[in-house]
Amino acid sequence: MRRNNTPYRLHHLLKALNRFYVKRFVAPQFDSLGSLPEIAHSRHLVIFGGSVHLGRSTHIICAPDNRVRFTTWPGKRKQGQIHIGDYCLISPGVRISAEDSIRIGNNVMLAANVYISDSDWHGTYNRIRPFRCSKPVVLEDNVWLGERVIVNKGVTIGENSIVGAGSVVTRSIPANSVAAGNPARVIKQINPNRRMLKREILFRNTEHYQYQQDQLDQWTLRDNTWLNWLRSLIAPNKKD
Repeated sequence: MRRNNTPYRLHHLLKALNRFYVKRFVAPQFDSLGSLPEIAHSRHLVIFGGSVHLGRSTHIICAPDNRVRFTTWPGKRKQGQIHIGDYCLISPGVRISAEDSIRIGNNVMLAANVYISDSDWHGTYNRIRPFRCSKPVVLEDNVWLGERVIVNKGVTIGENSIVGAGSVVTRSIPANSVAAGNPARVIKQINPNRRMLKREILFRNTEHYQYQQDQLDQWTLRDNTWLNWLRSLIAPNKKD
């Protein structure tokens, strides 16, 4: 389908059912969970392992063909940990795998198919025993990773920095930088003195934000009828 034919009332009901599913089935899988999580297609969020923490007002966008996965692994002396801050955006296909520790700050944006790992998982010469080569990963506040970025073990990406699509980050990147390439290198500086609008601005008044989102849904779906929606399911045409 090239357009959404769902009637507003049905769309509103489906969103309510999704919120119930998140509260009943997804929330218990987190060790801590902030308020107002928005998880699209929440059945396609996969959480494996303990010590997974999610902050307030975070948006996770899953897709049936591109799941979001948070995975932690236990070792002999420690448990892998994932900490995700407030107001973050996590896009379809993001995978975060921790044997040691992955900490993601506030207002961080992860584009589609980003992969973050704090371990090589096997050694160069000893490929029998896993979890021997891990170092913590830190993404500081307001970091933005482009599509298909890979972040390797031991990396810290500084506040406000951007990593270009397809980059492989093998070394730490300082704050207020734009980096790209394989391996990623700094190619530009960001002016820290300029005003920067962060995602937290959307949630200063959460009731107003939710009202705006509902009004947008009503306007976008205003012409959708139940009859046309049923017809599109049975006999779609070029307008669908």
